[in-house]
Amino acid sequence: MRWVPLEANPDVMNAWCAKLGLDTSRASFCDIYGLDPDLLAMVPQPVYAVLLLFPVTDAYEKHREEERVATKHQDEAVSHAIYFKQTIGNACGTMGLLHGLANSDAPIGSDTPLRRLFERCTDATPLERAKLLEHDSELEAAHSETAQTGQTAAPDADAKVDLHFVAFVAVRGRLLELDGRKDSPIDHGPVSSLLTDTAKVITDKFLRFAGDSLQFSLMALAGTNDE
Repeated sequence: MRWVPLEANPDVMNAWCAKLGLDTSRASFCDIYGLDPDLLAMVPQPVYAVLLLFPVTDAYEKHREEERVATKHQDEAVSHAIYFKQTIGNACGTMGLLHGLANSDAPIGSDTPLRRLFERCTDATPLERAKLLEHDSELEAAHSETAQTGQTAAPDADAKVDLHFVAFVAVRGRLLELDGRKDSPIDHGPVSSLLTDTAKVITDKFLRFAGDSLQFSLMALAGTNDE
């Protein structure tokens, strides 16, 4: 099963979220224009989650395997995260959205597709959650509709994409990276500021393995100015 990739565009992400139950008058996605403190200070508060689109390089893939071996035993914050294995091709944008929304206090309506999905996922394993996604017609419809609304032409569902989304959230005082291609969330340690601490991880880890690529995009799920 493969889906059309989502564009890294806040308007696309917000349309997806609004269709499925996020109250976008209270929280929405916005661009993060850089990792310098002055640029991070422009992001509205509170920040519920951070989404990163980054290039998948050979150096990153080597690091991912080393990380898999090194993180087999992690603390309880990881076990309390709602984590989905990605089994649908080109669905990493939707996976990032789900990880950010499921593991935050973002304002999601009580009787909405997202709330119903997350309630079914509470006691499920990551692979069981993946199966729920594969058979969720509301989720697939929202993805298909919003994938066609970006500023650039949507690629074919079978297109090979060398960019990937991950989400960063705070769970039980720990900074977690959630990537559906991995065996589990990655615990990056205590979190004091989700935005600032995520920026440091991106600088130390993701930029380090990017080579000459500048294909990065960073967005925050944050409170709106109407809050």
